[in-house]
Amino acid sequence: MSAYDLETFSERLTAALQPIPNAIAYGRVSGVSGLMATIGGLKDAAPVGARLRLIGRKGAGAAAEVVGFKDGHAQVLAFDGLEGVGLGAVAELETTAATIRPNRGWLGRVVGPMGQPLDGKGPLPIGDIAYPVRNKPPGAHSRNRVGGKLDLGVRAINAFLTCCKGQRMGIFAGSGVGKSMLLSMLARYAAADVNVIGLIGERGREVQEFIQENLGEDGLAKSVVVVATSDEAPLARRQAGYLTLTVAEYFRDQGLDVLCMMDSVTRFAMAQREIGLAAGEPPATKGYTPSVFAELPRLLERAGPGAGPNAGAITGLFTVLVDGDDHNEPIADAVRGILDGHIVLDRSIAERGRYPAIDILRSVSRTMPACNSPDETELVKIARRFIADYEQMAEMIRLGAYRAGADAAVDAAIEMQPALDAFLSQRPDEREGLEASYLSLAAAMGIEVVEDAPAAAPPAAAAPPRMAAKRR
Repeated sequence: MSAYDLETFSERLTAALQPIPNAIAYGRVSGVSGLMATIGGLKDAAPVGARLRLIGRKGAGAAAEVVGFKDGHAQVLAFDGLEGVGLGAVAELETTAATIRPNRGWLGRVVGPMGQPLDGKGPLPIGDIAYPVRNKPPGAHSRNRVGGKLDLGVRAINAFLTCCKGQRMGIFAGSGVGKSMLLSMLARYAAADVNVIGLIGERGREVQEFIQENLGEDGLAKSVVVVATSDEAPLARRQAGYLTLTVAEYFRDQGLDVLCMMDSVTRFAMAQREIGLAAGEPPATKGYTPSVFAELPRLLERAGPGAGPNAGAITGLFTVLVDGDDHNEPIADAVRGILDGHIVLDRSIAERGRYPAIDILRSVSRTMPACNSPDETELVKIARRFIADYEQMAEMIRLGAYRAGADAAVDAAIEMQPALDAFLSQRPDEREGLEASYLSLAAAMGIEVVEDAPAAAPPAAAAPPRMAAKRR
């Protein structure tokens, strides 16, 4: 074994042994109220975030976490309820900081919030390095910048809302507007090395549907799915959100480009609200506690480019379930200010039968137009102008109050509307690449595409198609 290998092995062994305590600390349950148990006797041994094992009657145990302190006693919440735990039950300190050990063998697996397998395929392989579940993002001064364009396979997003490697985007929609279906298309078609998908607070019946029908065997083969259904305790739902980012960080550190998808951030926030209220926090905006708005940036900032020349990037796509179709409700407003862009799904568009129901004019990618060529920027600008002109007069057009010839720009927009509407529609089983999306958009508007391929250059070095910004 070389000196370098010996040093690396020594560092890993030290990191593995560090969490092992010299002595086991115990406390006892002194009170139970709702979801909360009060533990006495631990004193300074268990900080906030420490993991405990509550040993109830007949040896039944419950995993729990310290969420606060009151009158010298630790307040803990259980991951799976407090059934069987009574006064005097033993509380054993397991660790002061929860960690997991991801492995490449997790690809194709479905994992629970505690890192346990849920798919019946046997135990999960254990990695060499322990990752903190509540990790910190790389420092702002050491992070790499966002990379080049990422092909997401959905032409409306590729053309109008181009996403770059390491960018974080939100998908904002009310219930039943199609965000889960859009997420499944992105999981199958995105040109990322690895998908890490967090289903937070999902309906139990929809988990298998998403994995088997929407994701499929090919999508699952390059994915790790983290699941916490709506019936699980709030601590488990919040834990699943943290675990999703931790697994993504592991693959990022392997130098891979990771697409991290979470459905949904709203349910993560709701779980944190339940935890905060149980710990005695005062409700603030619409019942959300202050800790919700502190935890959201800590979670979302973990996505993004890694640090160092060999690090990969985590491209984040986070769905936000807007309350009552109000896109300015507290969680939507807070998340929109943290992320690098937002995709808005509109119910009225879905009701007209156009899927994905993306409202182009209300959606934005903050990496555009910097990542586009001048021709691509001009193409998108022309298309947006057509869409804006039509939407401005849409009500009058539907009522028959608009008279043809009154406005040349509106007349052109009306002419373009069927083709652009068809471009924005896409079947769930249809994929369209990045370059093909621009070509399809140009064709929809009748714009010439000029091939720039110098004869002296070899085919592999040929320049991409140049789109002339003029109508035929």
